[in-house]
Amino acid sequence: MEHKGLFITFEGPDGSGKTTQIHRLANELSQRNLPYLLTREPGGTKISDTIRAIILNPEHAELTDETEILLYAASRSQHVSEKILPAIKEGKIVLCDRFVDASIAYQGYGLGQPIETIKQINRFATGGLTPDRTYMIDVSPETGRSRMKSRTGNPEQGVTHSATDLDRIEMRALAYHQQVREGFYAIYEENKSRICMIDGEQDHEQVFSDILKDLTHFMKQ
Repeated sequence: MEHKGLFITFEGPDGSGKTTQIHRLANELSQRNLPYLLTREPGGTKISDTIRAIILNPEHAELTDETEILLYAASRSQHVSEKILPAIKEGKIVLCDRFVDASIAYQGYGLGQPIETIKQINRFATGGLTPDRTYMIDVSPETGRSRMKSRTGNPEQGVTHSATDLDRIEMRALAYHQQVREGFYAIYEENKSRICMIDGEQDHEQVFSDILKDLTHFMKQ
């Protein structure tokens, strides 16, 4: 792989395995001595992590849909300015666990909020920053829910949940998560040149192989 500054995002329904895969890719880049930044959303900076705690706290049942949209965008704005853009300018490969696509899928399709409004808010928040490549790992809501309930904390892989510790978004009904999945499909249909769809129902090794094969090809272009 030749090296230049890139912005790569990982998306997919909850329980898709994207966090495991993004950590595997980071390890691969490290072994190849390629400079990278591994980060996540919501979060990635001190301010953004504080906002993340508000968004995902199950006790915040009174949080309105509009507030949720704006909090995600606020966290993202700080993240882009403080970490993502500087890393790209330094020539690093930025690996980000979720970005604007997630807001469109979760708040637009999942909550039924105006998609164009969400896009406009996020264009303002990010200065129009768009990923160079996005890996969208697809699983059914049933598979995702099963994985979330069975996983145990593994901080090294970015997984910090216990079997009963679902966040405010993950706790929502299966019907919501089905709408989110349909949203991701709609986003993919509109952005096929940017998004690589990966079958997350496959064995984890095959998922990673598919991602690495595509990225190697993409970076040679």
